[in-house]
Amino acid sequence: MRISVVLCTYDPALYDAFREAADSVLAQTHPDRELVIVIDGNRDLAERVESDYGDREDVLVHCNDRNRGLLASRNKGTELASGEAVAFLDDDAVADLEWLAELDAAYENHDALAAGGRMTPEWIAGEPRFLPAEFYFLVGVTHRGFAEGPREVRNTFGSNISFRRDVFENLEGFDTAIGGRKGDSHLQGGETELGARLRTEYGRGVQYNPDALVAHKVFDYRTDPIWLAKRALWQGYSKRAMAVLLPESGGEESAFLGRLLTEFLPGRVRRLIGEPSLERAEELLALLVLTACVGFGYVYGAVRYARFSQAVSEG
Repeated sequence: MRISVVLCTYDPALYDAFREAADSVLAQTHPDRELVIVIDGNRDLAERVESDYGDREDVLVHCNDRNRGLLASRNKGTELASGEAVAFLDDDAVADLEWLAELDAAYENHDALAAGGRMTPEWIAGEPRFLPAEFYFLVGVTHRGFAEGPREVRNTFGSNISFRRDVFENLEGFDTAIGGRKGDSHLQGGETELGARLRTEYGRGVQYNPDALVAHKVFDYRTDPIWLAKRALWQGYSKRAMAVLLPESGGEESAFLGRLLTEFLPGRVRRLIGEPSLERAEELLALLVLTACVGFGYVYGAVRYARFSQAVSEG
């Protein structure tokens, strides 16, 4: 299967990271692939990209006329792509050499409509010992409690997800209002919304292949406790907003919360009591604080979107 990889970028400060991402696509063992680079409205950056990659037959470079946002850029990249499937990679991530081969295997072995893989951490400033694996999703890494082994899921992370091109086009791509719906800049989860529509339209999910690996760079600021707490709050807010806007989207979060409260949290308490250590105490404290932040965000989202739903019904 020919797979086109859409890689979007806009920040010149991330150019070295972008090049690592682009080069990881061009080094794939899967031979039938194409790299589509979309620069989001920065003409100077586009010229730099053209200089480095524009002469390659397996690379297509496009610059938006203005800054249109990540989801619109991904939709544009898909329009330009020639592959039977379209995969998405972020400019702060690096694909494993077998990434596309493993995605291709997911399509072939499961007759999948969409496929995605596992995100692993690349700790730029070192791994924070206090961050529990259950909350790795805050830094864009597959967390403990996500699908264990190959199976269909609602969605994988947006930097390691792909769709058959005809399916993506039939779904009309990513909803570009996510992150700006009704002026709500805190709303996250374009791949969540698209995965929910995939399931509604086709009765199928995204085939998860844990061997399709992408490493996500976790920069220093993303390991700051205050940043993580804020991120957790807005994650909870987004989950509640999505549950209102797309009632069919929330099942996997509910299942994870159930495991967090009944399995992971009690297990950590037992291990701390059995073998006390400062590291285990810090992880348990972080788990409690971050869970509380997600909860506060969820409640705030419930209040705000209850008003939103009422306004829609009355208007």
